[in-house]
Amino acid sequence: MKRSHGRRLHLLGALVAAAVATAAPAAPVAESRAGALSVGGYERTYRVHVPPVTERPLPVVLVLHGGGGTGAGMERLTRGGFNRLADRWGFVVLYPDGLDRHWNDGRGVTTYRAHRENVDDVAFLVALVDEIGRRTPIDRTRVYATGISNGGLMSFRLAIAAADRVAAIAPVAISMSEPLARTGGPPRPTSMLLIPGTEDPLVPWEGGEIGLPGRRGVGRVISVAETMRLWAARSGCPAAPVVTYEPDRDPADDTRVRRERYAPCREGTEVVLYAVEGGGHTWPGGVPYLPERIIGRTSRDLDASAVIWSFFSRQARR
Repeated sequence: MKRSHGRRLHLLGALVAAAVATAAPAAPVAESRAGALSVGGYERTYRVHVPPVTERPLPVVLVLHGGGGTGAGMERLTRGGFNRLADRWGFVVLYPDGLDRHWNDGRGVTTYRAHRENVDDVAFLVALVDEIGRRTPIDRTRVYATGISNGGLMSFRLAIAAADRVAAIAPVAISMSEPLARTGGPPRPTSMLLIPGTEDPLVPWEGGEIGLPGRRGVGRVISVAETMRLWAARSGCPAAPVVTYEPDRDPADDTRVRRERYAPCREGTEVVLYAVEGGGHTWPGGVPYLPERIIGRTSRDLDASAVIWSFFSRQARR
């Protein structure tokens, strides 16, 4: 009798469990993983973060590390901010790795292997987006690139060489290199948000030689002002920007953020400068990856990741 009763309870429990499983499927979860693909004879690596909701085609944000960095390091440098934003707003984040930790960003030097071997990083980044698009529905009119320093220069190059694939870029702690400036900029109006520091000890605000400690011959940049004028002119923006200041959220960090917006521009594009007054070669709101005496101040008045996504979210390639 007891044995029969136990069998009935066991059967009832199984039926209840099956009913619950049928009625309440597991909620989708975000996915972060490493990957690799072969492009141009090189095995290239990356990290990808896919948000939990993928019912619709998703925008894609390429986040490019600086010289000597990695995709995983860029994830840490930004404090995982893009991943959290992706889960909230629904976009794919890609953290690719440059060859031997550097990008062939078109600055016209031979200091690093990526430059010496003329690695086609534009082809790699385009192929990476296509690879992700085969596994996850993506919105190809909303592909964006941001990066710090060497990664920022690479985002400039990508927007110029693959203008038909990129809706907007947001370089940080850099201005345009002289060779890229000589190309005249993007062949079509392209939205751009620039976030440099006025006291960057490595990349001079007024242009000139990039000054890495103990290294020379690593390239030259034009000034921030020239970069903004060139990009605004190519995108058909007004000649003069509207200037405002962001709130001084942390007076103790000795920085202020000046916003200069050139708009409206052709094809709905925008060109915007967030000048970090007193800021260094850093990601505002991110991790200070080296001592302040080497890279300058990290502003806490601005969450660069959040500002960049807010800017990207308004842009689409037409």
